[in-house]
Amino acid sequence: MKLVDEIARIAGPALRSVILHGSLAAGGYRPERSDIDLLAVVEGGLSDDQIAALVAAVRRSDGRIDLQVVTAAVAAAPSPEPALELLVGRHDESAELEVEIRVDRAPDLLAELSMARADGRALAGAPPHEVLGEVPAAWVVARGRHWLGVWRGLTDDAGHAAFMVLTACRIWRFAVEGRHSPKIEAAEWVLARRPSLTAVRQAVRQYEDQPGAPVDPRGIADVLDEADRATRLSGA
Repeated sequence: MKLVDEIARIAGPALRSVILHGSLAAGGYRPERSDIDLLAVVEGGLSDDQIAALVAAVRRSDGRIDLQVVTAAVAAAPSPEPALELLVGRHDESAELEVEIRVDRAPDLLAELSMARADGRALAGAPPHEVLGEVPAAWVVARGRHWLGVWRGLTDDAGHAAFMVLTACRIWRFAVEGRHSPKIEAAEWVLARRPSLTAVRQAVRQYEDQPGAPVDPRGIADVLDEADRATRLSGA
């Protein structure tokens, strides 16, 4: 992958690993809808010139990219709000890049670190288990519950309906089984337990092949409520 070669060149000897994770590593990747998730681990952080070069490299690359960079110290011993050295993302090929630099507290990074350790694959450098410390499941679940609460007030957001419902399914399954799973796999898992949650079927339809298909706001609320209940009772 050309972008991985560029990351390695820009980071130089400080690079510990570039890890592919998310749907492309764990299954469920959809070329038109899924991001290519990369986590780079570096010793000592990045210079301003290195940050600018990495942003430019992602801008030149093809497809939907989500690159996150963390220091080796953060990766080895995660905290509840780990520091993020750099995030460069393009989630729509026609959109401008999302860029975040030297974020002191990035609690959403917990799920990324957890997924990368569980299912990631090193494309350069050391394997995930050598550079990534274990993230307590309770921390991941707590952050998931935060988002379930946020989304409860956004059930009329049609543009993000499928994302909210399917991610809620992923949070739910992780809380119960401690297992990260792709969106559709998580949706099937939820439907096997709660077939009455019609918004899950609607979200799958919208995500898979009908972008304009509606997802009932009341049904979204039902999914979020059920996921909240399950995560609260999970004990994670």
